[in-house]
Amino acid sequence: MSDPRLEPLRPREWPPEMRAALAPLTPPTPRAPDHPKGLNLLGTFARHPALTAAYHGFVAHLLYESTLTDRQRELTILRVAGVRGADYEFAQHVVLALDVGLTRDEIAAVRGDIDPNRWGSSETALLSAVDELVNDAQVSEQTYQALVAELTDQQLLDLVFTVGAYDLLAMVLHTFKVQLDDDLLPWSPS
Repeated sequence: MSDPRLEPLRPREWPPEMRAALAPLTPPTPRAPDHPKGLNLLGTFARHPALTAAYHGFVAHLLYESTLTDRQRELTILRVAGVRGADYEFAQHVVLALDVGLTRDEIAAVRGDIDPNRWGSSETALLSAVDELVNDAQVSEQTYQALVAELTDQQLLDLVFTVGAYDLLAMVLHTFKVQLDDDLLPWSPS
């Protein structure tokens, strides 16, 4: 990858407002110390603390208050990252996906063709919805009917907003050429 278009600010360079902008993303339970810190992305966000605060407030709902199950949420985010080729986003969420019980094989498979035999009808519909939203900004009638059979109205809304938020993040990562952090190595299934 070429050099970043916006050089990330190092934490010591962050404006004081960044502390408040990061607050919404503080997990309800502390994460293990080996979780990646995301300093290149956060350092890019540090260039606009007010926007960061708004985005993080929104994403905090998706991460901590969503009506989707943790598994559904992480499958959704990984699929968005996979479809968009957002390696940074994918690698960041591999750790969270493993934390909520996805296997390395499932994480690898989420990037490929959707195999209904692997995922079952509910997760096939979920992954298909991600593809359709990213590609067409809407869900087909067939996929929607499959989702309605499994999800509540709130879950349907959380699904669409999760896809949108992480599709937006993929745009940020690509546009500003945010580099993988040293603690965020490219993910491989082994």
